[in-house]
Amino acid sequence: MKNIKIILADDHQIFRDGIKSLLSDEENLEVIAEASNGEELMSLLKVFKPDVLVLDITMPKTSGIELAKIISEQYPEINILILSMHKNEDFVVNAMINGAKGYLPKDTSRKELLDAIYTIAQGEEYLGKLISSNILKSYIKKSRLGFERNDRDETLTIREKEIIEQVGAGLSNKQIADKLFISVRTVDSHKNHIMSKLKLKSTAELIIYGIKHKIIEITE
Repeated sequence: MKNIKIILADDHQIFRDGIKSLLSDEENLEVIAEASNGEELMSLLKVFKPDVLVLDITMPKTSGIELAKIISEQYPEINILILSMHKNEDFVVNAMINGAKGYLPKDTSRKELLDAIYTIAQGEEYLGKLISSNILKSYIKKSRLGFERNDRDETLTIREKEIIEQVGAGLSNKQIADKLFISVRTVDSHKNHIMSKLKLKSTAELIIYGIKHKIIEITE
């Protein structure tokens, strides 16, 4: 596995030091630069090309969500992981629809942080445990994301419904492949076909579709 190059962007030096310490034992991870604000970050990106950008939301002058939108448009090859103290669903979903590939709270475990970095470095989205049924139910009720176009009845195969169900459980493509005894490439193919068929743009949209159409079961 090639080294995954990482840039850390957070306005607190002590937090950046903590993240570097957590990642220091991982041979395949390399922190290549750090930024304390959006201006520094955008300057760094002209020189450094990270695989993963670990980005805080609460940044001076320009928020992390605004930066995610700008960076995902200018540098679509950079995979953005939001690491924030904010757990409110507004922040989570806004980050994901503005270009972030993953979102974790700052009190996450080292294991989940590593899982998220390795997952989004491969181009996948990482929602994990954070996208809980409560967050999804809240957004379905509010109808704030404009997913009404997906209310029509679409014909999905049994296998496609199984894929959606596993995505809703927060599993990565590799975990889905292992559970369903198929290859990762087959999972990728199924997901791409589902997203195209349903005209969806993100895993968050796919999960919401699954819940609205009772493919993903919400437990109280």
